[in-house]
Amino acid sequence: MTRFPTWRAKHFVSRAAQRLLWPDRVLVLVSACLIALLTGQSCRPSSPPQAGITLTLTDQSWVSRESQARLNEELRRFTDSSGIRVEWLAAPEAPIEQLTTWRKLLESGASMPDVYAIDVIWPGALANQLLDLRSYIPAQDIAAHFPELIANNTVNGRLAALPYNSGAGLLFYRIDLLRHYGYHAPPRTWEELQSMAARIQDGERARGHANFWGYVWQGAPSEALTCNALEWQVSEGGGTVIENGTVTLDNPQTVRAWERAASWVGSISPPSVVAYKEWDAFHIWQSGQAAFMRNWTDAIIAARAPGSSVRGKFAIAPLPNGRKGSAATLGGQGYGVSRHSLHPREAAMLVRFLCGYDEQRRRSLSSSADPPSVPGLYKDPQVLAVNPYFSTVLEIYQKGLALRPSTAAGKAYPEVSRAYYEAVHAVLTGKKTAAEAAAALQAELVRITGLKAGHSR
Repeated sequence: MTRFPTWRAKHFVSRAAQRLLWPDRVLVLVSACLIALLTGQSCRPSSPPQAGITLTLTDQSWVSRESQARLNEELRRFTDSSGIRVEWLAAPEAPIEQLTTWRKLLESGASMPDVYAIDVIWPGALANQLLDLRSYIPAQDIAAHFPELIANNTVNGRLAALPYNSGAGLLFYRIDLLRHYGYHAPPRTWEELQSMAARIQDGERARGHANFWGYVWQGAPSEALTCNALEWQVSEGGGTVIENGTVTLDNPQTVRAWERAASWVGSISPPSVVAYKEWDAFHIWQSGQAAFMRNWTDAIIAARAPGSSVRGKFAIAPLPNGRKGSAATLGGQGYGVSRHSLHPREAAMLVRFLCGYDEQRRRSLSSSADPPSVPGLYKDPQVLAVNPYFSTVLEIYQKGLALRPSTAAGKAYPEVSRAYYEAVHAVLTGKKTAAEAAAALQAELVRITGLKAGHSR
């Protein structure tokens, strides 16, 4: 999920230091590691820690005071229970820069960080540099997570990351507007979404809201568009791009799904939707200028915050059905252990602790928590009392998930995703027909991946 502006590698220390009052030792560790990486030297410390073991962990929790405070508390509890110190290193802001930095550090043989935050689409690209957690974490702890997440994080039989939280694409809708126009439930199909959005849009404009739109989503040429388009495609029966070792997206179902989305631009969606990412769409919807929005589960927290203009006026639902049902792109984060870590057993202990049932439950008792990756928590009465929307999230998972072809594509996934969203964007902007774009994209992905062309199931 792309949430924040771009980052530059040369500012890794200076920009982060401006945002946070880091401990001196953490700044020294980051500086030493980056200098070593840039000069081609090893990042391994010259001597072991003076007093006990100290691990280093890097993730993006600094993006909010609340998430940073929560992680600090979790790390404190881990240290109290294990005696192992953990020093935290801030990650780059944008996901693509994170992945680039992780690859450079891991491929350099750097022993720090020991533990890396791993986005749900990165296991295929990083697995060779991460430990197989099945060798360190009990099978019952692994089985406690959603099987789709474990399957996503498993590459060639090796578990590269244990899930820390989860996320999925979903439909936001204005309860008050649906009731005003006589609707008693959110749309069940894409066709119903189109008709409901058009009617509400026309009605609101007649009431003087000239800039009101029916539906906002993410159409910018970015990973966000990959997620949206995959949901359209999978729900219509077009498959998940790479299936059974073949590229399968050039089919009538995919073409039909892309054509339908292109028809929304300028009709129920603003022409500028082709430049929207997650928070662009959110700001339009939160300001009261749209009836429906596709976004991620983390937008729920922002919409429920004090001062939000839609607080108490919205609900969430599974994305509409196509001919093959509903499909939500899977999101979330896990933690993996560097195979260059000097303390692999202890690093795996930290991952097990952070991703375990007890910590996820404690986290889920906060109203600002991301959805957990442990299915059992979605039926916990205390958890649901704080986050009642978790029951809808569980329904979304059960209705069907759209897995991006990141594990299948491996290190080529960034190039695969770029080719995919550029092709879809060409359809949305009218530069190509859906049939032309699908045929050209299939040929391009065969070239990128070295796989053969096939047919979707």
